[in-house]
Amino acid sequence: MVVFPNAKINLGLNVVNKRDDGLHDIETVFYPIQFKEVLEVLPINSDKCSFSSTGVEIPKSEDGNLVLQAYNILAKDFKMPNFDFRLHKLIPIGAGLGGGSADASFTIIALNKSCNLGLSLIEMEFYASKLGSDCPFFIRNEPVYATGKGDDFHEVDCSLKGKYLLLINPNIHISTATAYSGVIPQSKNEKIPEILKLPIDQWKDNLVNDFETSVFSIYPDLSEVKDQLYLKGAVYASMSGSGSSMFGLFNEKPNTAGLDHYSCWILPF
Repeated sequence: MVVFPNAKINLGLNVVNKRDDGLHDIETVFYPIQFKEVLEVLPINSDKCSFSSTGVEIPKSEDGNLVLQAYNILAKDFKMPNFDFRLHKLIPIGAGLGGGSADASFTIIALNKSCNLGLSLIEMEFYASKLGSDCPFFIRNEPVYATGKGDDFHEVDCSLKGKYLLLINPNIHISTATAYSGVIPQSKNEKIPEILKLPIDQWKDNLVNDFETSVFSIYPDLSEVKDQLYLKGAVYASMSGSGSSMFGLFNEKPNTAGLDHYSCWILPF
């Protein structure tokens, strides 16, 4: 079986408060985009699962990669054969696009179908939640207003149909700790879903990502990328998540002239 995990962007991101467990409550809208990688899931006659990847290099982890973690979580509750997982990774890592989370959730989706587990969407979201706050989002893969740790999902009325996305990865890795270090949590009077009801050309002055102030002070190149997106005609531009990917929304297909030293993708909605 072959599945195609996709990335997401954040429309607005407010850091509301710091929790007793050391994590933060946030408010954001997760929006899926058509930037995909390829995951092949093949049952094998072996005493353990195997994993290989091509494309973007995946850092080694003591816990193993999220694909194998997803298999192991399901294997605790269901009898399944072992699998050979082959990932062609295209979504940059640590760039605020959720690529690893998508890989985990699409593994659950693929195993549910391949092994006839009969899991509902809610049940798959439950297992995905064990792997990361934003992992459950990729089960339904629809725009959501996320609150709490980013794992409480609410319906949101938002469509970017007909727009173009210019996605830029400046090849800068920003750790979560670095991103949060300069943020002062505070609740906003106007919630993100209300801002998204405004005409998109009014988002620029109202829809903010709280991480930009602190991250831009450390990496001023990102602020310059945002300025370039607006100069190219973006109706809205922002950093996604805690960075470092930047994106612009356009009414017409944009050009990438002058951005050759960055990794760029033009994607329709």
